[in-house]
Amino acid sequence: MVTKKFHGVIPPIPTILFQNGNMDEKGTQNLIDFLIDSKVHGLFFNGSGGEFSQMTIEIRKKVAEFGVEYVNGRLPTLVGTGSPSTLETISLCEHAKEIGADGVVIINPYYWKLSEEALYKHYSSIANNVDIPILLYNFPTLTGQNITPDLAYKLAMNHQNIVGIKQTVEEAERTRDMILEVKSERIDFQIFSGFDDHFLHTLATGGDGSIPLTASFAPELSVGMYEAFRRGEYPKVMEFHQKLSTLLQLYRVDSPFINVVKEAIKLRGIDISTEMLPPLRSLNEDKKALLIELLPKYLPDIFT
Repeated sequence: MVTKKFHGVIPPIPTILFQNGNMDEKGTQNLIDFLIDSKVHGLFFNGSGGEFSQMTIEIRKKVAEFGVEYVNGRLPTLVGTGSPSTLETISLCEHAKEIGADGVVIINPYYWKLSEEALYKHYSSIANNVDIPILLYNFPTLTGQNITPDLAYKLAMNHQNIVGIKQTVEEAERTRDMILEVKSERIDFQIFSGFDDHFLHTLATGGDGSIPLTASFAPELSVGMYEAFRRGEYPKVMEFHQKLSTLLQLYRVDSPFINVVKEAIKLRGIDISTEMLPPLRSLNEDKKALLIELLPKYLPDIFT
């Protein structure tokens, strides 16, 4: 039997900050405890939903250190270490290993459009220099570049510490092709959806789980769908799938939607700061009012 460290629902943790940029440590603890109590299967720090792109290296390291230490082995922890710089990414991966993270998630470099050969060498250099499990992170809408199944296959077959990929892609067939091509030769390669409405498709075609931002405030839906799928309770799976698909309407409240997620967490009664790192901004009062109106409509069992 193949042992997989990462599977199921692994929420990207929004970074809880005060207006001055310092961590809201108590708020972060409140959120982590809530998610662990909600039976998620892992936690992901410094992802896109964690605002890594606005952070200094010092803040990224502090968030990772605090999160891994507070989780204290209760769940597997992933740390986002991607950067346009190969050397900086290696340095952040080394730091993640030093603090005891279980793995790293590396978004493909953004700004320059690289050849597939250069992208292969980027990930290979990291894998050769850092002894820690690596998940690739494919988000072409933001990076401008897709990690193809051929590239993922080559990386997976040549580097055993490249253990999986997060697929935040618009087209479901990209994930299907990734599963068919890579997992056919390396069954332990773990494939996760990034978008909620692709979660069911990912599971049904042989994927391993989801890393969805909505799970940071409504983990019951993703966790419920995953566990129902494992039990073969497919009518329940469809119920959860429909709720998750509807929930994505909340992302239209503002863009980028990370501020919406933080407000939704607070509206669940979890005491956190909802400040954002510039250039992102907190939700304004009109949009807060809209969110308060929409949450009971989309999630009547959670928000009353």
